[in-house]
Amino acid sequence: MKAWVLHDIGDIRYEDITMPPIKDHEVRIKVAACGICGSDIPRVYKTGAHRMPLIPGHEFAGVVHETGGAADPSLKGKKVGVFPLIPCKKCGPCLNSHPEMCRDYDYVGSRRDGAFAEYVDVPESNLVILPEGILLREAAMLEPMAVAVHAMFLGIMDGEGEISKNSRVAVCGLGTIGLLLAMFLKERGFENLYVMGNKNSQRERALKLGIAEDRYINSRPEDPFEGSEIKEDGFDLYFECVGRNECLSLGVGYLSPGGRMVTVGNPYSDMTLDRDTYWKILRNQLTIRGTWNSTFLQRDGREEINDDWDYVIRRLKDKRIRPGELISHRMPLEELERGLHIMRDKTEDYCKVMTVSDDGVIS
Repeated sequence: MKAWVLHDIGDIRYEDITMPPIKDHEVRIKVAACGICGSDIPRVYKTGAHRMPLIPGHEFAGVVHETGGAADPSLKGKKVGVFPLIPCKKCGPCLNSHPEMCRDYDYVGSRRDGAFAEYVDVPESNLVILPEGILLREAAMLEPMAVAVHAMFLGIMDGEGEISKNSRVAVCGLGTIGLLLAMFLKERGFENLYVMGNKNSQRERALKLGIAEDRYINSRPEDPFEGSEIKEDGFDLYFECVGRNECLSLGVGYLSPGGRMVTVGNPYSDMTLDRDTYWKILRNQLTIRGTWNSTFLQRDGREEINDDWDYVIRRLKDKRIRPGELISHRMPLEELERGLHIMRDKTEDYCKVMTVSDDGVIS
């Protein structure tokens, strides 16, 4: 099959490789669509993967092409999404229904071969069977959508249940995750929602999602909220989706007493807190939570189950969210390196860059 193989940092090649024999409890998926995650850029060009050579790619959907000897043969031909984290199922978090905090996980596209390829093998237990009507290119965004949903629930739920829909909420950072988070918050009924970005294209996408024009905040000024009512009132909830010190400190500075922050953005560098910022956390009794993934529970034949992925699937099925609007670039697999360069060098405006086969476009 054809695949993009990362041999070393900065050395990714499109080449023919031999597919290994399929394992008993795994299925082989013909990849229909695969998104390039922001984390793939440093993985390919800066840090490398956990092992190399390796095929990256963890945001994908496709059709089951073949099943292993112990997998369900009726899965063949099914359209599926895939949870890319493969939990050990033995550690404390796994046994407590939190595989996203597994202590000894494997991961498609960073620790084992992923979906920048024509085919990819995954455990049967990591599949999500797609209901009719869900486009494969939308299903390739299940993983970042579930990450956004997980972050949302960490923020909006407290010891007494869900916070008020009138709460003042901010999303700082309007990459794919930030925009999806804003989409889900609006769908949930949070209208007192501010979003912060630094590009005109981010503003345009936010407005298309239904964000009020006066609730889009340009994050470039030193104090983006100078002259705003937020200067006085602050936020009840702040999502940091950038991974930069200044965005973290801004959130701490503008959280109201007893407020909460959810950190979602992968860090660009070391994250540090100055003394004044730390004092604000102490004196305002702020809550800061972190997240990097989503909760996916084994289906065991059940069509619906209460986890982040099921939440996303139901809203996709009912057309209550529109993730396809965030796909800025679609290209065939052989042109994937062009997409990597667009994201690395920022030569074009982009949101979600994705490879698609004919199946990924049509179905």
